[in-house]
Amino acid sequence: MKKCILAAAAMITYLPMKAQTADLSNSVKQEFVKAWDTYKRYAWGHDVLLPLTKQYKDWYEQPLHISPVDAYSTMKVMGLQKQAKEIEKYITDSCRFNTDIYVKTFDMNKRVLGGLLAMYSYTHNPKVLEQSKDLGDRLLQAFKSPTGIPYYWVNLKTGKARGEKMNTAEAAAYTFEMGILSYYTKDRKYYQAAKKATLAVYGRRSPINLVGNVINNETGEWLETVSFIGAGGDVYYEYLLKTWLLFKDPEIKQMWEQTITAVHKYDAEENDTALWYRKTDMYSGEMRNSAVTLYDAFFPALLCIDDDAETAAKLQRTWNDLWKRYGLEPMIYDYRKKVPYSSSYELNAEIVESAWYLYDYTKDTSYLQMGKQYYNDILKYCKTATAFSSVTDVRSKQQHNELPMYFFAETMKYFYLLFTPDSGFNTAEYVFNTGANPFKIADFKPSEIERRLGISQ
Repeated sequence: MKKCILAAAAMITYLPMKAQTADLSNSVKQEFVKAWDTYKRYAWGHDVLLPLTKQYKDWYEQPLHISPVDAYSTMKVMGLQKQAKEIEKYITDSCRFNTDIYVKTFDMNKRVLGGLLAMYSYTHNPKVLEQSKDLGDRLLQAFKSPTGIPYYWVNLKTGKARGEKMNTAEAAAYTFEMGILSYYTKDRKYYQAAKKATLAVYGRRSPINLVGNVINNETGEWLETVSFIGAGGDVYYEYLLKTWLLFKDPEIKQMWEQTITAVHKYDAEENDTALWYRKTDMYSGEMRNSAVTLYDAFFPALLCIDDDAETAAKLQRTWNDLWKRYGLEPMIYDYRKKVPYSSSYELNAEIVESAWYLYDYTKDTSYLQMGKQYYNDILKYCKTATAFSSVTDVRSKQQHNELPMYFFAETMKYFYLLFTPDSGFNTAEYVFNTGANPFKIADFKPSEIERRLGISQ
């Protein structure tokens, strides 16, 4: 009888939460569609929507299909098949990369190549794979440096590359997308070039296994020797673990294990109420400063898939406390001085991403409540008449008239996943690239991985 009463009580408390998440899930989808329709009306094919003035701007002299490719997998996750089909047609009919412009190697890899590969994983359309291969070949020209670390810029038409100064993520975070491209094309050259860059950075780590934050790709010299997990380094750490999870490369696993051990030992600063990951000297492990960026809030998600939910939970609570202090997250925050250095909020996804990973991993509904708070605050402060906008200052909440396209690709996707537990996506069966494109682990067969990527067990 007692068990029946407890079960009934559990059902009573569960149903409202289920109904609540269903309402939130529907709201996220509706807001996505409304904002996307605004993008289509005023900025179709361009890179950034300016929602307050109903205009657009581009990253480069010409648009490069970044926004439609970015948004595609979110549409598939949400079941928006009509919108996804429209992008498939647009990309296969209009997407060409034989363009005489210099582009950022890192951004084109994670956003455009990653998005195209996700599209191919859904459609198996040979035209999409051919476009992915074409872009991959053009990006490979950037890797022809003396160290194997790519150049910052590459001309998509001529293959000329320039820019020797690279932050750690820009230098060594390519193995995920290039590995998938190698798998799909059965050509190991993409993964091997990306892995060479990662090895070049990892091989220049300090005796205490920390890497710096800026390196010269021609000499291999560290130009800045600060170690940290945030913006400029974040994807380097992210892709060590995610590359291992997807491809089981034992060299990558060893790199991750040595690296994360050093990060916890030297970069973590913990007290009874908070956990931060500071900036430290890569050689001594001594603290450099206590400024963190909102990009750092991705780290609880990474720790979750590394089976360290306890550390992830404390770190997420720390970031959640910062969010609650301002109603949004400041771009740069000094946690010792307790002041923001840069007060803008640009609709970033990282704290939402970590809330979803922790909820999926632990089933603790407190992470749903966190996500609900984040979503309601974004609706309150960032929503415009037709879309959403970043804000210039989290204290004044003044809107900035810019909608970064990763809002469609990442922020809205992670909100939807958090509020839609039966979406079919979970952290055990899927690995997401840094642009939030999902790839199913089971689609990559171990025996084929070894052959296609050139991995030695």
